[in-house]
Amino acid sequence: MINPSKNEERSDVFLPPSTIGILGGGQLGRMMALEAREMGYRVITLDPTEDSPCGQVADRQIVARFDSLQGAKQLAQSADVITYEFENIGVQVAELLENESTLPQGYTLLYKTQNRLREKKAIEQAGISVAPYRAVRCEEEVDSALHDLGYPVVLKTTEGGYDGKGQWVIRSPEEVHPIKKMLKNEGSKGMTWVMEAWVPFKHEISCIVARNARGECQPFPIAENIHQENILHLSVAPARISEEIRREATRTAVQLAESMQLIGLLAIEMFVLDDGMLYVNELAPRPHNSGHYTQQACLTSQFEQHIRAICNLPLGDVSIKQPTVMVNILGEHLADVLHKLPNMDPSFKVHLYGKAEVRPKRKMGHLNVVADDVHTAIEKIQSLHIWNMEAIQ
Repeated sequence: MINPSKNEERSDVFLPPSTIGILGGGQLGRMMALEAREMGYRVITLDPTEDSPCGQVADRQIVARFDSLQGAKQLAQSADVITYEFENIGVQVAELLENESTLPQGYTLLYKTQNRLREKKAIEQAGISVAPYRAVRCEEEVDSALHDLGYPVVLKTTEGGYDGKGQWVIRSPEEVHPIKKMLKNEGSKGMTWVMEAWVPFKHEISCIVARNARGECQPFPIAENIHQENILHLSVAPARISEEIRREATRTAVQLAESMQLIGLLAIEMFVLDDGMLYVNELAPRPHNSGHYTQQACLTSQFEQHIRAICNLPLGDVSIKQPTVMVNILGEHLADVLHKLPNMDPSFKVHLYGKAEVRPKRKMGHLNVVADDVHTAIEKIQSLHIWNMEAIQ
């Protein structure tokens, strides 16, 4: 950990009862707000949906579109310090928030992570490896990229897309033709895609790292992530990886945080290959689904740490108290979870997001299960017979 001078008077520290503005009213904002209020802060959020998950627990919600400059101006005038819970923020809104309020995270890192090509270049500039990739805009560039990368490959939109949306796996020449047709239709609009080599990974892991304006940097324990249908299913902490890989993943996270002059949180998803090599897959400059385990596992949760970081308070201790497994509660799981809630094991901690509409594949909440070891925690989840756990080792 990098420690600041203890004698320095800081004008950029935001103490309770300062008002924290949160751009976005989803579940990440909700959990930020709950921690902030527990610490004595006031909270105001901006979201276009009335009674949003964050709005339910905040002091006030501004109901406005995310690209509304008037709404952003209201948020800037009402808050002492502002943060965000998602990446898709326009440059005009970000500039207004920076100029008329305090946005400690700034727009630079947000700008880099909004676009997969810019993100990959920033990772490489930090001296970190990513999977081989090419930018593609037309049929000819698709052929050239396939020649360089071989099959299979993953084609991704450069902006937007989550939980597998905006991604296509191409396994053979027969699967290329509809992709070319799509690119021909969309390429005329100036769109660019990223084509990545398929990575035969052994594990997917993530490390969430916090950094404040003092330069204090603190990585959380590594989590192992298991996906189903391109949506995060389980996060296992501590990850079932070697100590050598754990050290290298942690070093990678800190190196990226320092290179990008992070303030706040940065979630770093990585692939672990059979030979132990690491590739960084994606970044998120905010709390992350794979960090929800910290609410029960760590002395300081990712949400409290994020508030500490943007307010320039000393970062909290993230030592892991007990092994924990997080499982996502999607729309199709919610009824069963509620039915079984009255008789659940006391070690099960249910976190629901307050979303009004229940839809299949929509994240409605998560369940953290603590145990003496992660294998026992996984067995406890299996015993509920709610989730498909056949592929889980």
